[in-house]
Amino acid sequence: MSTSRRTLLGAALGGAAATTVAGLPGTAHAASWQQKWAPSASRDGLGAFETVEDDRANSHPSGGPHIFATGDNWRFNMHTADRDTSTDRQRQEVTGLRNGSGGDYLKWTSGQTWRVTYSMYIPGSLKATTTFTHIMQMKQPGNGTSPIVVQSLRRVNGKQTIELKLAVDDILVGRTDLDPLHDRWTDVDFQIKIGNGSAGSVRWILRSGGSTVVDASKTGVDTFLADRVRPKWGIYRSLGDTSGSLQDTYLLLSNLRGYQLT
Repeated sequence: MSTSRRTLLGAALGGAAATTVAGLPGTAHAASWQQKWAPSASRDGLGAFETVEDDRANSHPSGGPHIFATGDNWRFNMHTADRDTSTDRQRQEVTGLRNGSGGDYLKWTSGQTWRVTYSMYIPGSLKATTTFTHIMQMKQPGNGTSPIVVQSLRRVNGKQTIELKLAVDDILVGRTDLDPLHDRWTDVDFQIKIGNGSAGSVRWILRSGGSTVVDASKTGVDTFLADRVRPKWGIYRSLGDTSGSLQDTYLLLSNLRGYQLT
């Protein structure tokens, strides 16, 4: 099975509902998704991201690079020997949306609405765990800041699942079985309205094999801490798993796109 992905996720974008907003007196216009980010792994490499967190503790230099572009994909390798600066966990992640190597990165701030679409390939070796295994996060930048949203691989009553949670208030947005998504490409459509208190909202859609496997949303929720929101992708997992699921593995991402509702 080829692990190259070129799907444009047109159906996901075409299904977006327009939002009518007030304009000048007597006029109105429909808000729409404006593409702001369309990197290519083969062209931009790791220059597509604001920062790269590749073995930042230098725990396993012989296994590097852990994050790199290969063909149309970005690949994140994780070995059981890898350790983060906090040695009870592992982290190989990229952050932010940068337009070209050396270009400006996009800043997601309170009151804005953003959307990212992409395809991910989760091999059978990347298993759900009893503790955290995050493969996407929304965070406030800075050391020690808490996650706002996490897309995670979690064991629930012994069953492997993939879920989306609002981490600030521990609110489950959606969850579905992970087993059918192993060793195949899955399209992700994630949307966030950034707002404090009850001013935020999120929507999370997964599509695989031509079918929608989850379409879940939450409104009236807190999606902002301070400063700004910054996406992260990769593998970030705890070593405290008790299911025996930790092994050498990887994650592939392709066709990353970013849109702002304007």
